Amino acid sequence: MSEKATIDTGRNFAQSVSTSIPSGFADYASAMKKTDKDIRSLLDSHGIKIPHRFSNHWKHNGSGNAVAKAYVMQGILKYHGLADPQWRTAFMPSISVNNDAAYTITCVDFNQEVEHDNLHINGEPIYGNKLNRVVTVLDFVRKLAGNSNRATVRSKNVVKGGSNGKGLGTSASAGAALATAAIAAMLGTEAVNDLRLVSCTARLLSGSACRSAVGGLALWLSYPGIAHEDCFAVRLDADNQLDDLCLLTIPIESSIGLKTDQAHRTAPHSPFFRNWIENRSQDTIQCIDAISQGNWELVAQLAERDSMRLHGVSMTTNIDNPLIAWEPENISLFHMCHRLRAQEIPVYFSTDTGPSIVFLTHSDYQDEVMNNISLLGLELDIIPGQIAGPATLLPSSNMLMDLDDLE
Repeated sequence: MSEKATIDTGRNFAQSVSTSIPSGFADYASAMKKTDKDIRSLLDSHGIKIPHRFSNHWKHNGSGNAVAKAYVMQGILKYHGLADPQWRTAFMPSISVNNDAAYTITCVDFNQEVEHDNLHINGEPIYGNKLNRVVTVLDFVRKLAGNSNRATVRSKNVVKGGSNGKGLGTSASAGAALATAAIAAMLGTEAVNDLRLVSCTARLLSGSACRSAVGGLALWLSYPGIAHEDCFAVRLDADNQLDDLCLLTIPIESSIGLKTDQAHRTAPHSPFFRNWIENRSQDTIQCIDAISQGNWELVAQLAERDSMRLHGVSMTTNIDNPLIAWEPENISLFHMCHRLRAQEIPVYFSTDTGPSIVFLTHSDYQDEVMNNISLLGLELDIIPGQIAGPATLLPSSNMLMDLDDLE
């Protein structure tokens, strides 16, 4: 890995952070830096404004608290592999859609009386890697504020159908909710209006959280070596162009106990990985244009195709122990999807790192697609949903409530 720039102390350190370029990817990084500029110019031509750099004009609470809610996301153009594991930057830009089928609510309470950061998820104390990743976000916010107060973090994930599944995007909603609540608690509620700051901070827990934070169909701008403050997400559907898009979520558990971070670590070893990331620039431009034109079907087609590419990469990283993330139910549902299209019912599937499926269709076909899923007799939940918005703060009075009472 290349050397990182020295991190300054104080409030301005975030602007001075550069990130690593993995060995063997220097030429690719240079090309993608140019592509990144081209994509930003394309956004401007569509009237999509890049948020300003961090303002640094924050009110430091130090001992504040806040509650935030954020929705899960489903990949359209997928994210796989970490260019810089510490700063959780990606090799390429990616696009996702926030999905109201599930969400996370997180309470953050900074208090000088607390000796150590502590984390509870769904009422259970959490230690190890999950706690460490939460502390990374808290440390970043503390560094911005120049404050060392520790925090109590309570979080819960809610899936509307009641059943859980791997690949629903709860790490993204968790990161977005955590960043929003932590920033509001430490830097003041006005700081949450700085979407670039919120998105960058959310990324430190989970890369995809940067997109969950801004809502809707969101583009994450990233490439190896990108500066931290330039690696954020921007919403693409500001004019509600795709409001008729229906999201049908099918949670499916992973029988192999799939770990997303493991998949990220091994992805660059696939012989298909470099070809996949090198073709991402043209797919990104095509997807941005489709969203701007309200062409939901092209967006859905891109999601299905990239699902196959993502899993093709995952399955070819290790010959002796290939990572096969799909379950038998996936194959039945994929074939059903193709049969329906042969009957001129427009529906497409999307899977991220895991077996859970989101079907993308027009709201006019929602009931028909749901009925066909039920006829398969797979005994899986079917959660109809829509495009969800960005992470938001909940009233501060909710700090006094039990998380089970919050929605």
